[in-house]
Amino acid sequence: MNGVDDENVKTLALAATAVAAMSGNAYAADRSDLHGSDYKWMQFNLMYSIGEKPDNPATGDQHNYLEMEFGGRSGIFDLYGYIDVFNLGNQYTNDGDKNPGSGSSKLFMKFAPRISLDAVFGKDLSFGPVQEVYFSTLFNWDGLINDGDGTGVNSSFWGVGADVMVPWLGKTGMNLYGYYDLNNKEWNGYQFSMNWFKPFYFFDNKSFLSFQGYIDYQFGADENKTAFVPTSTNGGNVFFGLYWHSDRYALGYGLKGFKDVYLIEDGAGALALESTGWSHYLSATYKF
Repeated sequence: MNGVDDENVKTLALAATAVAAMSGNAYAADRSDLHGSDYKWMQFNLMYSIGEKPDNPATGDQHNYLEMEFGGRSGIFDLYGYIDVFNLGNQYTNDGDKNPGSGSSKLFMKFAPRISLDAVFGKDLSFGPVQEVYFSTLFNWDGLINDGDGTGVNSSFWGVGADVMVPWLGKTGMNLYGYYDLNNKEWNGYQFSMNWFKPFYFFDNKSFLSFQGYIDYQFGADENKTAFVPTSTNGGNVFFGLYWHSDRYALGYGLKGFKDVYLIEDGAGALALESTGWSHYLSATYKF
């Protein structure tokens, strides 16, 4: 998943958003119609994950899941999010990390609303490669209020962001947040995130291949070596995806790298969770 997986930062830009983003480039210069660049999209992704972190080596690291992914723009608001439902058949497998009775959450949600400061103030705040500036937020929630050992993912991020034109990649979302731990009710470091979507090869039938992905990197956190699940000062993940898109469907493969993801120290503590390594994602998408 993109979040526990991460967010996937799962894939934060897909074909539906790419078209909208292209049509919205003029938004930075025109404030006369607040809703002139509004759009919305939704799609369902059937996913299979191999090696996702963090995982417990004793219970496996593979699972299927269904992801409802959505986003859009309305006035001052820019939105991205998804909801994951794991182990759709509630089956037990030898290599599954979401088996019945394992205590794993059945759900995960990422919700990332941003407020355009350009739109709020009615001014073009673009400069250089920066197209638009935002007040950015991000929320990660799993299905556990708190699982008792500190591994439940319930977190929020608050900061500033921008749409930035990057050579070759094009329009790239970037955000710098302060991290607030919803389990421990405390601020603890920062996160830098970026996401991109780059169509790079077009077929005669108008379908195309894209390179898409994201980076989430936490830093400046307080480490805790004595906790049941020891934590590090920094960590994160990066996702590189190769996808084929048509108007209605998409197929993709993603390679995701983790380093002390969610600040969980790799191999430490009583559970010795693996939080560093590589994983693979297979995806089939239907776009509404």
